[in-house]
Amino acid sequence: MGLGRFGGGVDVTQFAIEAGACVTVTDLATEEQLADSMERLGPCPDIVFRLGLHDPADFASADFVVANPAVKPDNRFLEVARQHGKVVTSQVGLFFGLCPARIVGITGANGKSTTTALTAHLLRHAQPDRPYGNVWLSGNIGDQPLLTILDRIEPNDVVVLELSSFQIEQLAEQGMAPQIALLTNLTPNHLDRYGTFEAYCDAKKGLFQHQPCDPAAPSISLFNADDEVASQWFDRYDGQTGRICMKFSADDVAGEFRDAYRLPGRAYRSNLAGAMAIARGLGVDDEAIRAALPEFKALPHRLELVAESNGVSWYNDSKATTPLSGIVALDAFDRPEILIAGGYDKHLPFDEFGRKIAQKAKAAILIGQTAQQIAQAIRAGSGGGSAARIEFADSLAQAVRRARELAEPGDVVLLSPACASYDMFENYQQRGRQFAELVRGPAAEL
Repeated sequence: MGLGRFGGGVDVTQFAIEAGACVTVTDLATEEQLADSMERLGPCPDIVFRLGLHDPADFASADFVVANPAVKPDNRFLEVARQHGKVVTSQVGLFFGLCPARIVGITGANGKSTTTALTAHLLRHAQPDRPYGNVWLSGNIGDQPLLTILDRIEPNDVVVLELSSFQIEQLAEQGMAPQIALLTNLTPNHLDRYGTFEAYCDAKKGLFQHQPCDPAAPSISLFNADDEVASQWFDRYDGQTGRICMKFSADDVAGEFRDAYRLPGRAYRSNLAGAMAIARGLGVDDEAIRAALPEFKALPHRLELVAESNGVSWYNDSKATTPLSGIVALDAFDRPEILIAGGYDKHLPFDEFGRKIAQKAKAAILIGQTAQQIAQAIRAGSGGGSAARIEFADSLAQAVRRARELAEPGDVVLLSPACASYDMFENYQQRGRQFAELVRGPAAEL
């Protein structure tokens, strides 16, 4: 259920075909809208395609219904399957049920991608004395969909996954969770789906509630001491039988590690502290951790330096899809900043983001659905004093052109939208790529 316009259901479909199942693919989008995913899937004469609609009869007759993460748990067609006694599962549920190796699950509102990639990096570079086999990186990160790597994973391996709230909900429905779980932080996100911050937090809780707490092989639960919600969750789970609870903080990153680590700002040190805690828990020593750090680079679209020209540094932080992500980006620099922000409205509050822009930014060029909301937050956040210059742009190209006009040697121009991209782009990757192309292209083309 849900092939997805960006191929989210392709690996599930291929996996089911290879497993010998009779497969029906159903999606509310049309074949034309799903053209990219259909191309990736290739010729599949044995698949029944139900596109442009869902038929309740398909859900009543299937043995298994594999739902895309974007499908809400209370979807009426999934209820049809449950009422007929059918198994409702997901890509991540299939993976957890079949994976023979230890799984590390990392989630949070912000910083989870960097923490996940950094964890895998540290574990992979712990050779030759590491007490485990291969390290796999997947989930909401990387280019290896979960089910495509399943047949290559050995029991002694470690799988490091970035998990979204949607995926955690799907796992919780089946009572599944990783043996090692980490929470980076929790701030309001996806309120367009959950309605309230409390409901969003409840969706994340499953990562810890369902951990297999076996006294003979305790689960490990890690929480960011710098985050209010994470600290509360540590207090809730600490001391439970069969569970080892640990806190980590940006302050844990000592000078020798900080000197070897290239990513700026306290939030990135917090990501490192979490990754180090996992690595140490899996037997990696500090010398190996420190030696691995210089090779780690920022992820694409996450505070990625895309150009330096005329003394101006241009950073692509398109993956910043929440206000807290934007705050983290603004705090990463001590130089004058020209911010490009705004995008799809997920119904998140911009108060703190506006205050931070008023304090830190030289100018804010705002785009997308949320431009006026962010502008209002900046004005309110200035407290009547001097605030960032506010301008509006109808397109990213116009915003880059205006940033180029405003920037002076020593400035940072930062694309950190603090919003999703769906009002103007297919996804944050397309937004980031376009930004980089505009910045690197001739000024005349802007």
